[in-house]
Amino acid sequence: MAKKKHINIITLGCSKNLVDSEKIMGQLQYGPFHITHDADGPADVVVINTCGFIHDAKEESIDTILQYTNAKKKGLIGEVIVTGCLSQRYKDLLTDEIPEADAWFGVDNQADLFSYLKQKYSDNINDRFLTTPSHYAYLKIAEGCDRTCSFCAIPMIRGKFKSREVTELVEEAKQLASKGVKELLLIAQDLTYYGYDLKKRSLLPGLLNALTPLEGIEWIRLHYAYPNNFSAEVIELMAREPKICRYLDIPLQHINDGILKSMRRNTSKHAIITLLNEIREKIPDVALRTTLLVGYPGETHKEFQELLRFVEETRFERLGVFTYSAEEGTRAYSLKDTVSQKEKQRRAEAVMELQQGISMELNKEKVGKTYRVLIDREENEHFIARTEYDSPEVDNEVLISKSSQLKPGKFYTVKITSASEFELYGDLYR
Repeated sequence: MAKKKHINIITLGCSKNLVDSEKIMGQLQYGPFHITHDADGPADVVVINTCGFIHDAKEESIDTILQYTNAKKKGLIGEVIVTGCLSQRYKDLLTDEIPEADAWFGVDNQADLFSYLKQKYSDNINDRFLTTPSHYAYLKIAEGCDRTCSFCAIPMIRGKFKSREVTELVEEAKQLASKGVKELLLIAQDLTYYGYDLKKRSLLPGLLNALTPLEGIEWIRLHYAYPNNFSAEVIELMAREPKICRYLDIPLQHINDGILKSMRRNTSKHAIITLLNEIREKIPDVALRTTLLVGYPGETHKEFQELLRFVEETRFERLGVFTYSAEEGTRAYSLKDTVSQKEKQRRAEAVMELQQGISMELNKEKVGKTYRVLIDREENEHFIARTEYDSPEVDNEVLISKSSQLKPGKFYTVKITSASEFELYGDLYR
């Protein structure tokens, strides 16, 4: 029997990229290949799935490509193949700059990648090679984006918004459940827009209604919902359907009306605050996650202080922050970058310092309360778990002493005994 070719898939960037990698591996697993993900050591082929979203992500992608082309020169790697967002956006330039890479593919020519690997390809196969723990998986419900945010290059890279059919998504979710998945994390560049390209209205409520009855699925989590035209029906569903986590990731970017207008966010401070108040009124225990962008052109001390006050008053349960980087081809690229990199970083740190205090206060309020948690893994002296209010990798974790015999992938009830800024500590509640 011929020796299987070792293919190592490297994934950079967001969870949407991770799904792409899992689907590539899902089809390669039926070929004459030994497949690894983000592994160290020699390989016959390395496929690097790149990110090209912002400056730091692009630098990481280029550094990773150079790392593996250097390993190729040393004879540790046979071939280096580059795919994903960076390759889609800068293929011609990178081909000239890094000729040591053997092949370049974008996000919209997967068939060519498989042809290069001499492997049969089908864009209708949902089977995936899961890289996450077996009890949770991301479900990408759409590709691309129709928004025109001035700072964002995603529409140029990923193209127009394209919703996947509900029936197709339900079938994929069933396959994931059959693999032991208990938590589905719904992702897209913009969950809010799901269905508008098909039916001129939100189909997210219908999708959620189709997913909640699936046997084996116990948590459904919503990520990356645009605040404009957010479906009231989804809020109602979250309030009454126990399988839909009381958790909403709704990136806002800013709160100042002038900055929002320049960003082309098609919303306002009043509309944002009204939406957040409505969500919290109808789902009192909801955990709201947002992402903010600081240092955007025109953001003076005044606009930044307004953003800080908003964070202080709103008290988001979860929050992340990026510094602005000018991206070629975006509408904001022509604007004068008025904030120095040092000041951008200072502002980002100020936001996170404020959020750290808020998170500490909110976590202390949980001490003495009981929560249903899902065990993700074992680590040192603890089992690492999450409540429904926390998403993997980015949010709070619950640390439980190994004095209790628990199993990853199982649900338990835990009583919180102490808290820090981003961690809770608890004991099994009997």
